[in-house]
Amino acid sequence: MATQTTGAPDERAFRADAAKPAFCLAEAEGRFRVISIAWPIVLAGVRAADGTEFCLRLDCAGYPAIAPTGRLWDLKKNAPLAHASWPGSKGGRVKAVFRTDWKDGTALYLPCDRVSRQGHDNWRQETPTMIWDPSRGITQYLEIVYELLNCGDYQPPVRTAA
Repeated sequence: MATQTTGAPDERAFRADAAKPAFCLAEAEGRFRVISIAWPIVLAGVRAADGTEFCLRLDCAGYPAIAPTGRLWDLKKNAPLAHASWPGSKGGRVKAVFRTDWKDGTALYLPCDRVSRQGHDNWRQETPTMIWDPSRGITQYLEIVYELLNCGDYQPPVRTAA
């Protein structure tokens, strides 16, 4: 992804992070990618073990000082992804993160998500490597999602939305 010299400082920082080697390598390997940017909203695709690409709608306002918040998104409908199309789980950590019952699915239940980490001070001790790190930036967030979608607990959605 090419960097851009215009725009707000948070957008420039995001674009610079998306041009760093770690992000570019993940993109080249097909793990994740930026689909579009309409600042402060970024649509990113993350590839699952079965080849399904899940789209995240990330609100990156204040990036990188403020962590993004993300939700699953339906590109075709330009709307939140129907819960029936969310990643499946065998009952482990995928289910714990992709929670339709958490804020009605408006944020992933992750320590690096700005909405979900509110009120979860215990996450700093329990999951320190998953706490938002501005120096790792968007690559950190997308790597965590990629790992979840490619772990042994992941199952394809039961059915896809019509």
